[in-house]
Amino acid sequence: MTLLTVRVKPNARVQRATRLDDGSWLLHLKAPPQDGKANRELIALLAQELGVTKAQVKIKSGQSGRTKRVEIDD
Repeated sequence: MTLLTVRVKPNARVQRATRLDDGSWLLHLKAPPQDGKANRELIALLAQELGVTKAQVKIKSGQSGRTKRVEIDD
């Protein structure tokens, strides 16, 4: 199990993921932060970037914030 710190920027023009020098991630998401759309996009994008399934990615804390703790099951 791996814990990541993820900073989210919703309503971005381009969807992209960037790994920062401190080991955290910065995700630019096209989805708005409404009804969990941005969280679902976060899970899909992070799973794609890390080469795991979406079921292996879980948001542990920060559901409604821009900074989240995400757990990756290995």
